[in-house]
Amino acid sequence: MVIPVVTETRTRQDRAAGTRTLILDAAVECLVELGYAGASTLAIQAKAGVSRGRLLHHFPSRDELLVAATQHLTATRLAQTEVRVAEQLAGEPEGPRRVERCIELLWMTFHEPVFWAAVELWTAARTNEALAAALRPEERALRDAIRRVGDRIWGPAVCAHPNYPELRELLFTSMRGAALPYTFERRRQPANDPHVALWKSLAHRLLFADGQC
Repeated sequence: MVIPVVTETRTRQDRAAGTRTLILDAAVECLVELGYAGASTLAIQAKAGVSRGRLLHHFPSRDELLVAATQHLTATRLAQTEVRVAEQLAGEPEGPRRVERCIELLWMTFHEPVFWAAVELWTAARTNEALAAALRPEERALRDAIRRVGDRIWGPAVCAHPNYPELRELLFTSMRGAALPYTFERRRQPANDPHVALWKSLAHRLLFADGQC
């Protein structure tokens, strides 16, 4: 029996894609567990269970691998977050309560492993120009993707409000900054963070005080 060449090619491509995903997932785990300094190619290779040659075939550079790993997981998590938030907001009518739930759910995304992996790269990039250069375009593209997903989560009524772009940027940058102390204040519960009430109050003033939303 002759196996079609196209089938063999697709099988090889599927295996290569599977190996690449395995390496990327292992790299993110190493970033979260060991930090940037500990996320060596040897550590990633061991966690992924692949040969040195196979890892280098996919990612010749360590920094290239770590940037790709974070972007890969972030893209996956963005899609998962959108589905999860949509499910939790199902049946919630447009209005103040829905906005409050959006804020609570979005805040929790800043405490997922992918965020801490990104923080490791941002910190390392301060003194590593090659890493910074690799990160810049990826972060810009990621920020655009986050905006698009966020717009769908908030819903058309909120997005149509003239103050929405301002609120979106304030919440994103504020949540990112407020999450950083959790790197060392591990006993704190994010759900009880005093900023949550502050963000909700800000959203009420920007969206509902004028009766437009």
